[in-house]
Amino acid sequence: MDGSMIFAVSAAFAQGVESGALEAAGDVSLIGLFLQAGLIVKIVMIGLLLASVWTWAIIIDKVILYARTRRQLDRFEEVFWSGRSLEELYRSLADKTPTGMGALFVSAMREWKKSYERNAASPLGLQGRIDKVMDVSLAREVDRLERRLGFLASVGSVAVYVGLFGTVVGIMTSFQAIAGSKSTNLAVVAPGIAEALLATAIGLVAAIPALVAYNKLSNDVAKIASRLEGFADEFSAILSRQIDERMQRRG
Repeated sequence: MDGSMIFAVSAAFAQGVESGALEAAGDVSLIGLFLQAGLIVKIVMIGLLLASVWTWAIIIDKVILYARTRRQLDRFEEVFWSGRSLEELYRSLADKTPTGMGALFVSAMREWKKSYERNAASPLGLQGRIDKVMDVSLAREVDRLERRLGFLASVGSVAVYVGLFGTVVGIMTSFQAIAGSKSTNLAVVAPGIAEALLATAIGLVAAIPALVAYNKLSNDVAKIASRLEGFADEFSAILSRQIDERMQRRG
């Protein structure tokens, strides 16, 4: 047997060994890597995937809610500044469960009517109570808009580290397997490293949208809260003038 034939046989044998090692290593697709991962790494991946699904559910819900809230604010401001009487507007909203500016308006008007039904003598006390109930309503509305945003912040800041934890555990398991097999062949090493790194990749997939969405949605809440505060100040000034006028007529 000449040298070229020996080289060809050796090459074919090496290729066969490498192919066998790859088959032994298992499937290197994403699903295959997940199925081959250890229990701890699987738990980390499943937790991150569930967090990512819940993150997107919150994002979609908040985008729809904030768009609806902005439309409600626009409609209420249009009706409020149209010249319609405060009493008529209050009667149309009192039996409902208004949100946004409507909630601030109803709470202030309710305190206004209760105070005058009881013949409140102190205009300063009445003004203070009206401001207080509008502050409480404003805080309640902002809390409603911010609900579950904390989850986005938590996912955005923690998901990467959780994925990194899964990667570290996976790499440790891979090195233990390498030590047990006493083989450093890339075909044996690569799948274990790949399935470990998959945990970090899933962590990034969960963290990046959560962090970007949290910053954007928090900014949207701040803008809506600013509009509500502006309306509360304007409406407080309107009621203050009416309180002064009534007190002058009483005097």
